[in-house]
Amino acid sequence: MKVSKFGGSSVATAAQIKKVLNIVNSDEDRRIIIVSAPGKRHAEDTKATDLLIRLYEKVINGLDYQSKKQEILERFSDIIDELELKTDLLQQIDSTLEQHIKTLADQPARLLDALKSSGENFNAQIIAAYNNEQGVPTIYLSPKDAGIIVTDEPENAQILPSSYDKIKEIRNIPEKIIIPGFFGYSETNHIVTFPRGGSDITGAIVARGVQADLYENFTDVSGIFRANPTVIHSPEIISEITYREMRELSYAGFGVFHDEALQPLYRYRIPVVIKNTNRPDDPGTYIVHDREINRRRVVTGISCDKGFTSINIKKYLMNRQVGFSVKILNILAENNISFDHMPSGIDNISIIMRTSQLAGKEEKVLNAIRSQCEIDELNVEHDLAILMVVGEGMSAMVGTANKITTALADANINLKMINQGSSEISMMFGISNKDAEEAVKACYQNCYQ
Repeated sequence: MKVSKFGGSSVATAAQIKKVLNIVNSDEDRRIIIVSAPGKRHAEDTKATDLLIRLYEKVINGLDYQSKKQEILERFSDIIDELELKTDLLQQIDSTLEQHIKTLADQPARLLDALKSSGENFNAQIIAAYNNEQGVPTIYLSPKDAGIIVTDEPENAQILPSSYDKIKEIRNIPEKIIIPGFFGYSETNHIVTFPRGGSDITGAIVARGVQADLYENFTDVSGIFRANPTVIHSPEIISEITYREMRELSYAGFGVFHDEALQPLYRYRIPVVIKNTNRPDDPGTYIVHDREINRRRVVTGISCDKGFTSINIKKYLMNRQVGFSVKILNILAENNISFDHMPSGIDNISIIMRTSQLAGKEEKVLNAIRSQCEIDELNVEHDLAILMVVGEGMSAMVGTANKITTALADANINLKMINQGSSEISMMFGISNKDAEEAVKACYQNCYQ
């Protein structure tokens, strides 16, 4: 059994939906399909979800929202008309939007979740109805009926472990099943959306629940590139990558597949393949638990993300002071700040975090460190980028670190810090934001060309 998820660009138009259903109907193992809201039809277009957010803003600010609602209805009407679908779904879409607005206008967070999720929900109903009209027995299942029961915090749904038993039951449904991605229902019957990458998360949850043999994630590229294609011209596509490698690369900016979506699959070792809706015969990239090490291509991928800040602390004989780092981490915890890296020496330590984590709290945190930790020096470095070089087996290959540092030195890029995690599958380099793209180019050329 395969669970197949199709992203927003794959279901943006009637023509794309026909492609999707050709793919789905060509393989009887593709039994359960997760769909996103309609994405952009062209570069200047607006995603359906963004239109729904604008509708929410109109409602919550007490403005006339009818023209914005009409824009949303026209988006779905275009799809329905081009599919020549005989249905009253457009009236249902209109009444559902009005019902959400009427019942949740005094609960802004609930209203936002209900409206944001509507793009996926409406699209799933349209796609199921069309496939039925084409003579393929197909049913639409709402997340509630599929058993996707989640926690109750708006915009931060987490699957309840008890849901998996219910999800498993949909294996027994004989028809093709279309399920909207991005949201679930709480035990209090509220619609709650997942965080970023929501439809990917839905697909992964369903794949685990039904114990699928493969989770297919269809998008608009033919796999995962070794580096950002907006930085590197025509980078190689990775044929196979482990969960751990994918997690490291996603952290530093790889956006094809969200790292949070791997969590439901990791424990059960369900493989994922990233494929292209427009080129479905391309092999794609497989994400697996273990793979053979390619000694010719020991570096799997290179990614770089901007927008980091480092708090740098010095204290003589720091290594002999019991509980010093605990004090610092407690200060961060008290200010609800998470950190990403903590490289250290015997008398110094750096705490690296997303700049957004420190926004509005920097002075308070620094004052707390000064007063509670009796430090010698303290400074903050902004405008940092984190370069990640990732590959299973890197630690066993002599010269990998030298290859990277030589590439950066030849490109005249200053290294502010280096850190290799205990996983031994990645190396982290701290550089200036302004050097981010050049660093990727230099490393890619030295590793692959």
